[in-house]
Amino acid sequence: MGDILVGACSWTDRELLSSGWYPEGHRGAEARLRYYTTRFPLVEVDSTYYGLPSERNSALWAERSPAGFRFDVKAFSLLTGHPTRAGALPADLRSASAGPRGRTEADPELLDEVWRRFAGALEPLRRAERLGTVLFQFPPWLAPGASATAMLRRCRERTEGWPVAVEFRHPDWWRPDRYASTFGLLAELDLTAVAVDMAQSLPTSIPPVTPVPSARLAVVRFHGRSRAWGTGSKEDRFRHRYSPEELAPWTSAVREMADRAREVHVLFNNCCGDAAVRAAETMNRLLGTPSGAAREEDSTDSAFLF
Repeated sequence: MGDILVGACSWTDRELLSSGWYPEGHRGAEARLRYYTTRFPLVEVDSTYYGLPSERNSALWAERSPAGFRFDVKAFSLLTGHPTRAGALPADLRSASAGPRGRTEADPELLDEVWRRFAGALEPLRRAERLGTVLFQFPPWLAPGASATAMLRRCRERTEGWPVAVEFRHPDWWRPDRYASTFGLLAELDLTAVAVDMAQSLPTSIPPVTPVPSARLAVVRFHGRSRAWGTGSKEDRFRHRYSPEELAPWTSAVREMADRAREVHVLFNNCCGDAAVRAAETMNRLLGTPSGAAREEDSTDSAFLF
């Protein structure tokens, strides 16, 4: 059975910082991360979706985390086809990128440079064997079809050798009549499929399927079960506290995924107050998995390399 790692989708979320979860004396950037790694072996970096990461920050994250800890890094919005403000780019790229209403035009040369900088910024995590995967969360309008398939192939060409996880937000990808073709495409490209837990009462709800097309990694992201998904404020969308009764049915599914992958990442994205870290603590108890980063591992087998 593969390793099961549980964590939250942020350790710096403002609502988490004000929740009291971090004890006194652990409020600075370094102290927060070091404390977090004593509680969980995994975290998702979501700030990299909103702005390009920096090599300096990656080096600091690697330095402040123990061996065996994993950072799953969310891909920058421009790389996943989302609207991106010119202000989200480094200053030297903004003047050449401005389009209508301040949105970034996806100029090929600009994309080349953004891809280059994004990859370079992650290099310290890769060298330190802290990089778990790069998460490409595609927009809800990316429906299955020839153009979407071509986009996935181009993305894989850009990320050859990277550990990459794909989360679809259009529900048709995992409908019963398309499941096999979606699974086959991801398996061909050696892309990890992200399983999703969310409210199932919405037209945009992603089915709670657990595909494992890549033997090296499987990922589950828990978004909460708010009916306000896709509407309202961030707090409205993610305001949900998982109960043990809601999480318990997932334990067998996660263990089955671990039978098919060398590592399974279980991440809680209900980042409202301390709800995500509390749910992760509950899941650790239900699974009986280690609460911190220290665990025995064969670094040549479990480390993902570019």
